[in-house]
Amino acid sequence: MSTLPRILPITVIDSAQPVPAEAGHHHAQGEGPRSLGQPAPCRLHVADTPISEADIAREMLFHRAIRPEQSRADAARALVVRELLRLEAVRLGLAADAPADSAIIDEEALIEALIVGQIDSRSPDEDACRRYYDQNPERFRSPDRIRIRHILLAAPADDVAGRLKARTQGEALITDLRQQPHLFADFALRHSQCPSRDQGGELGWLQRGQTTPEFDRQVFRLREGLAGFPVESRWGHHVVSIDALESGQPRTFEEVHEQIRDYLELQVRQRDLQAYLLSLRERYPVRGLEEIEAQAE
Repeated sequence: MSTLPRILPITVIDSAQPVPAEAGHHHAQGEGPRSLGQPAPCRLHVADTPISEADIAREMLFHRAIRPEQSRADAARALVVRELLRLEAVRLGLAADAPADSAIIDEEALIEALIVGQIDSRSPDEDACRRYYDQNPERFRSPDRIRIRHILLAAPADDVAGRLKARTQGEALITDLRQQPHLFADFALRHSQCPSRDQGGELGWLQRGQTTPEFDRQVFRLREGLAGFPVESRWGHHVVSIDALESGQPRTFEEVHEQIRDYLELQVRQRDLQAYLLSLRERYPVRGLEEIEAQAE
């Protein structure tokens, strides 16, 4: 008995969303290019299907960007991909599999069925995985870790005087701790405004990404021992002591084999899907997208 191919999430058009998500699963029923009601201005078409400015505006909610022109272009691309796949699914008769009494066709299911049927699942062999492992050793290491204590001298980010006072206090504490390092726990209990003060300021072992980004960037650059300056974060200033450092160790091929296989398979499917979308654009001409993309440049 045959089994269905393993489906990996595929992303398209510079998006972190899987294809069904890009294809519009977040759209409410009745909205989109085929909705009824007052027509909106329309400059984008996929074959005979208009995609209105109202459709693009709704889709922009899911494509945040610094510039609205970029958000609009990203939204327009996503809607074009959705419509290309929908039209092809209908052409191939995939909608015929829906129950006869179904008033609404699940477009996401149609698109998923189309992708499964048209894009082959090609798993890389072990030699390909091994080559990728040998060529990218820096990607396959256990995380760096630090064991850290801190004293938080809190001050709101918009309190200039409070931040200056916290930094000055932190510098004074560092001066004292250089002479009497055994007082760190006592100072934490007396001065820190972090719950860790009850544990002598202990934060334990931390990996990158486990704290706020600005604190993380700074503490992972420190050497072992008491930091010579207060570390600033959104919460205030921190007196920091790095008690131990552990560099990440190489992971064996056996540990990451499955991760590499999934990654390489995803890359192959991504390329195949991009080629497939280009072929669909030949079958279903897209008009207006170039102009929208040009405005985002």
